[in-house]
Amino acid sequence: MQDTTMDADVIVVGAGPTGLMLAGELRLGGAEVIVLDKLAEPTGQSRGLGFTARAMEVFDQRGILPRFGQGESLEVSPVGHFGGVQFDFTALEGAPFGARGIPQSQTEAVLAEWAAGLGADIRRGHEVLALADGFRDGDHAEITVGTPDGVRRMRAPFLVGCDGGKSTVRKLAGIDFPGTEATRAMFLADVTGVDLEPRYLGEALPNGMVMAAPLKEGVHRIIVCPHGAAARSADDTVTFEEVAKAWEHITGEDISGGGAEWVSFFSDATRQAAEYRRGRVLLAGDAAHIHLPAGGQGLSTGVQDAANLGWKLAAVVTGRAGDALLDTYHAERHPVGRRLLMNTRAQGMVFLGGDQAEPLRRILTELTGYDVVRRHLAGIVSHLDIRYDLGEDDGDSAHPLLGRRLPRLPLTGPDGATDTFRLLHAGRGVLLDLTGDAGLRAAAAPWSGRVDVVTATTSPADRDSVLAGLDAVLVRPDGHVAWTGSGGTDGLHTALTRWFGAPAEH
Repeated sequence: MQDTTMDADVIVVGAGPTGLMLAGELRLGGAEVIVLDKLAEPTGQSRGLGFTARAMEVFDQRGILPRFGQGESLEVSPVGHFGGVQFDFTALEGAPFGARGIPQSQTEAVLAEWAAGLGADIRRGHEVLALADGFRDGDHAEITVGTPDGVRRMRAPFLVGCDGGKSTVRKLAGIDFPGTEATRAMFLADVTGVDLEPRYLGEALPNGMVMAAPLKEGVHRIIVCPHGAAARSADDTVTFEEVAKAWEHITGEDISGGGAEWVSFFSDATRQAAEYRRGRVLLAGDAAHIHLPAGGQGLSTGVQDAANLGWKLAAVVTGRAGDALLDTYHAERHPVGRRLLMNTRAQGMVFLGGDQAEPLRRILTELTGYDVVRRHLAGIVSHLDIRYDLGEDDGDSAHPLLGRRLPRLPLTGPDGATDTFRLLHAGRGVLLDLTGDAGLRAAAAPWSGRVDVVTATTSPADRDSVLAGLDAVLVRPDGHVAWTGSGGTDGLHTALTRWFGAPAEH
């Protein structure tokens, strides 16, 4: 039972995509959650313009992908790039480059509506000012918050910082943020009053790199990366005149007669939190990792952080699982973040390295002529290649699906047609019984309410799918496979206990 002196089970700081996704996940798991954001209203600005294939899947697993648009209104690009070298991502099955042209403001609006509809308490104009000692070893985290009605204290068993690269929560918790300093400045702006040729995937030119994409009638998003532009202080500002001058320097095109709805700048600073959890404080999204934006991976990684953490944290605060389950969050997501920083730094070297990087670009272009290279690079950028190390049972002899995400596959169940993503809409675990095994269902009965047991069959057309040869799979709420079975229930009890807590007594 929740301690009545607590304001919520979890306080999330930051109402960006990561914080809002986490809030929805926590509510699906039955946790009471308050989201705090220091801004009185969303800015309406959109640094991100879309998300990766895996982020699309995460949204689809919760049934909210259609809220971003359907059919032609949800623009999915099969062609992507790695460091500006373009190739067809569909060389990897199920791997488009991702959804493009979706402003981050729209993503935040969709997620805010979803989370609030599930009962999340979203409070704007609330700024975290201090974190009390005791969060490392105590039973709660206590923060001091500036609110529209004055300063107050708030308490919760857990505090999650989803408050961006300058994270106040991370700094107050004393979590190290090692990495490399910025070496260059790059600009972005939503420009008006000019007609620009789309450069969706960017164009490398002698004086730098530029990207351009139409947002709406009369508005284009541009990104301008001039060679030799020195790194800037985070407190600096940038003007449209400066952006227009850099654009003309690179492209030869004069856009100074137009204007901009907003302008900003970013850098190639690369950092990752040393710990994703310290006691009662956790980090997710940009609060845990910052990097050169390449392929929409930042927002998408934050959404996946939230999908990994949400169900685990909800299970712990509601008493369904022990605290050790939270240790798997850092263990699984920190390596993903490290690999993210590696691939974005590599892309920056190729795409922004100027003449010195030209031999590397040519070699990479040659390599993308091979299917195995295209599949590998597509897997990296789409995040479809993520495989979590699930521990002692995850060895060389383990099924190749173990630890990986289960793709969307059509199924036929007792109520007719369904699919593997629809089974995850409720945010619970799923034990997919492919053979109608009564013993399997009996073995999972003590976890009723935490794990849905679904008897279904695959389509004959999918007999060569990833489920071929399997009788059953246990799927975590985040869509990753925790156990595979073929001819029995060996290991199922252990997997259910590890991921969903001790069995209920009957």
